[in-house]
Amino acid sequence: MNSSISSSEATSKASSETSWWRFAVMLVVTTVVAVVAIIAAAYAIDPYDTGRSPLFVREGVRPQGPRTANASRGRDPSFNGAIFGNSQIQLLSPERLKSRTGIDFLQLAVPATGPKEHFTLIDWFLKHRRGPVKALVVDADETWCTSDPAMPNAKPFPFWLYAGNPLEYAKGLMRYDILEELPRRLGYVFGKKAERAREDGYWDYEPNYLNLGYDTRPEIRARLEKPYYATEPKFERDPKEGQRKFPVADRFRQLAASLPAETALIVVHPPRYKNYLPPAGTEEGYLDQACKTAVKAAVKDHAKSAIVDWRIDRPENHNPDYFFDLSHYRQPLAMAVEADIVKALERLR
Repeated sequence: MNSSISSSEATSKASSETSWWRFAVMLVVTTVVAVVAIIAAAYAIDPYDTGRSPLFVREGVRPQGPRTANASRGRDPSFNGAIFGNSQIQLLSPERLKSRTGIDFLQLAVPATGPKEHFTLIDWFLKHRRGPVKALVVDADETWCTSDPAMPNAKPFPFWLYAGNPLEYAKGLMRYDILEELPRRLGYVFGKKAERAREDGYWDYEPNYLNLGYDTRPEIRARLEKPYYATEPKFERDPKEGQRKFPVADRFRQLAASLPAETALIVVHPPRYKNYLPPAGTEEGYLDQACKTAVKAAVKDHAKSAIVDWRIDRPENHNPDYFFDLSHYRQPLAMAVEADIVKALERLR
């Protein structure tokens, strides 16, 4: 009897283990199928209008941040010029520049980005041009002075969205926010009155700063007058002369060499309030000058290139009414920078 019971228990245990194994396999298979189905649906719906799917097509995207919206904007064939950088160049107006140059500019600046993101967006824009590109305006700020060839980015950026490899793009679709974006995209595609994100990418940040009291609150205004750089000893010459490496400038040289001769390449060193300008004779001062020299050398062989340098000691950079903080300036300075860009383009004709 004991033998019979033992045999029955063993059979029951084996059957139970088999059932659990089948359940586990079914669960894994179901999960894989569901994930593949979601990715396939996302690829077909193309939530950020990257042009990778012929289905659910409608020009543009719903209003959203430039990190994702620029995937759609950057492939719009109606633009033959573009502006690249971060919030320190985003105040430049495509409409104002077009009125003075005739070039259809697209604003592709993304706040809190650096050269790695800028090159990604430049490549995306150039890849999707059907006609000649008349001008590229590129913001070269302090992030370009890194010695790290990896060009690390400080904030998250969807590099997968702009990837040339379809598998890398598909892998990037495996995220929760895609599930939220899919119904929004369908609502935009099929909605008769769906609002579209601004085509030229322009966003004026002045109202936001004004609402926060950046022009009136004494404690905020006082920040402008606080020295950014600590007092350092002066040097007669750069103590690291000949040792500095600027991999961003090297990458920029490759870009300049790849451009058609007729494409104007304008480098902008954006304005800085006087207390954010590195003092001459200091380590930061030497680094700034060496970095600018490297960028200038990177574009010198491209015939239609120019440097617009506002990161220098000039009267406008001493006026606190032109700045919200040390690096974010107001419309009067934006228009002054635009005027210099226009002059540069006129000289390059």
